[in-house]
Amino acid sequence: MSLWTPDPTFYPSPRDAAAAPREKLAYVAAFDRSAERPDALAVLDADPESPAYGTVVGWTDLPYTGDELHHFGWNACSSALCPNAPHPHVERRYLIVPGLRSSRIYVYDTKGRTSPELVKVIEPEELGKRAGYSRPHTVHCGPEGLYVSALGGFGEDGPGGIALLDHTSFEVLGRWEADRGPQYLAYDFWWHINHDVLVSSEWGTPSMIEDGLVGELLLGRKYGHRLHFWDLRKRRHVQEIDLGDQYQMPLELRPAHDPTKTYGFVGVVTSVEDLSASIWVWYRDGSRWAVKKIIDIPAEPASPDDLPGLLKPFGAVPPLVTDIDLSVDDRNLYVSCWGTGELKRYDVSDPFAPVETGSLRIGGVVRRTAHPAAPSERLAGGPQMVEISRDGRRVYVTNSLYGAWDDQFYPDGVGAWMAKVDTDSFTFDERFFPHGDDFRGLRPHQTRLQGGDASSDSYCYP
Repeated sequence: MSLWTPDPTFYPSPRDAAAAPREKLAYVAAFDRSAERPDALAVLDADPESPAYGTVVGWTDLPYTGDELHHFGWNACSSALCPNAPHPHVERRYLIVPGLRSSRIYVYDTKGRTSPELVKVIEPEELGKRAGYSRPHTVHCGPEGLYVSALGGFGEDGPGGIALLDHTSFEVLGRWEADRGPQYLAYDFWWHINHDVLVSSEWGTPSMIEDGLVGELLLGRKYGHRLHFWDLRKRRHVQEIDLGDQYQMPLELRPAHDPTKTYGFVGVVTSVEDLSASIWVWYRDGSRWAVKKIIDIPAEPASPDDLPGLLKPFGAVPPLVTDIDLSVDDRNLYVSCWGTGELKRYDVSDPFAPVETGSLRIGGVVRRTAHPAAPSERLAGGPQMVEISRDGRRVYVTNSLYGAWDDQFYPDGVGAWMAKVDTDSFTFDERFFPHGDDFRGLRPHQTRLQGGDASSDSYCYP
């Protein structure tokens, strides 16, 4: 008689996840801005005991061109251990990889191989006809299926929303929302899984983003500026909170990992009033949800001569908070300031009273700060996507945001690099700096860590 046991990379609680063995591989989505070559999944050696540490050890080209890989995720994770999970014996084995421009979704097998192997392609027509969506963006593994957010409608610019995929067949089951209420713009989503609450944020429809940041839309306050709260099980919109239309683009959502808590953080890219960025906390206030701004990050003055055309009239570099990430113990919030080239760390043990505990500079529109492993190279781009190891001791950052936006803010070229921060000393690891030709001319975007990371899992036990 054989005994079924859950995947050992599934963890009942955040504490169990933090105590698990460290990652040895990092998977990175990299894209070709020209759309003349296929995008790829690059695999980095993250084992400091390995002679290949910090180098690309696996590589898989996609079968088509023009996908523009963005955010991707695992087919299954620790939420499979939740009491209501109908799939307790799935594996964290497949990477679900959406093409933001092509609307294709790829399924790659990572088991027993360093270079992932393609096992399925979901064509745009299947996503469109079965769920009504296009431009898939973010993947999260839930207890009963795979959730994929999408920015556009099928054959229409919007509304965006969430599609649900089967855990094992990867077939598109349909649109997640039973009643979307006033929600139209989409971007990220996450949940408080024990409380049956889903939270979603806003960016813009495909026409608003795919050719770059549109100044008229930004100054007209037309990009997203709301959070939406949903009944996760009934799939119904419950509440909308407007941050204020000056706060444009509340993007990445990071709820507390402790499943007994009902708060989380969202980063706002910019304020049209002063180009500052901000971090907000959402929280339960009685029977309703509320938000509070807890961090302001000001723009940095700069000579117009040093600025790209888009910023010359303002005489300043906006921080452009394009990603945030919360450590599994809910203590440290990392904030990427892609415009100024800064990675900030805040102690958010008290989510309403954050304390800044560290700052590192690399890249930046004006500063072009070098990495200590290559002190003579003035780097473009800045810390963009942020990923934290389960134990919180390592932070990985990549430098590309989105092709058309890269070109606006770094018109002389954004380059390609990835860096790792050791959080005990809060310094860059000089042995881990894949850059330039290491990515074969592609731009690295999001990172996923072998066995899970701080933004891939949700837990049902405290």
